[in-house]
Amino acid sequence: MITIKDQDELFRLIAKNLKEDLSCWAFGGTAMMYFGFKEETKDIDLLFETESERKSFIKAIEKLGFKETSPITIYVPEKLKDKTKPLMFERGDVRFDLFAKKIFRTFLSEAMKEGKGAVHDYKQEKTLSIKVVRSEHIVYLKGITERKKDLKDIKTILEKDSHFDWDVFIDEAVWQHHHGDTWALLDTEKTLKELKDEHFIEEKYLKKLYAVQE
Repeated sequence: MITIKDQDELFRLIAKNLKEDLSCWAFGGTAMMYFGFKEETKDIDLLFETESERKSFIKAIEKLGFKETSPITIYVPEKLKDKTKPLMFERGDVRFDLFAKKIFRTFLSEAMKEGKGAVHDYKQEKTLSIKVVRSEHIVYLKGITERKKDLKDIKTILEKDSHFDWDVFIDEAVWQHHHGDTWALLDTEKTLKELKDEHFIEEKYLKKLYAVQE
């Protein structure tokens, strides 16, 4: 596991080993820590807009002793059939899940880019910029990655974020569906059904989702 303080130090060390300035998007447990939703995480989830950027990042973390590992035990088999599955690197009990261009079939939408949280710049020889997606998109992405403890993390976000916007969450699923993600609506519907017993979700949001499927 890694705390936010440990993560900051790790990102500074990575920046020292970069050959060029890099930027990427943080989601999952990494983003949750930036928001203060959790104190530690095992996996550092990052999305790079290009494959070359991901390769540059990998070269930097390999210098720090991270080794590639298999995602077989982490993600459900259906996800791992997708060619955009992550490359995973591990050192001790810290793991990077590194995506390029897409998170499985999910695009980095304009809403994700425009609605981001803070940008954290780690400046050393080069600069590593970590852009944080908003909490609604953290929840959406946790719904589609379907890893262990993702549902627990989703519930934590909903409990701590009093300004969570369900319209943003549903709109993201609809946008992804219209742009070719065949899992978007099904994964979102599954997430909502799993949450209904513990969280009040207005009927209008479910109707908004179902209307797209008609």
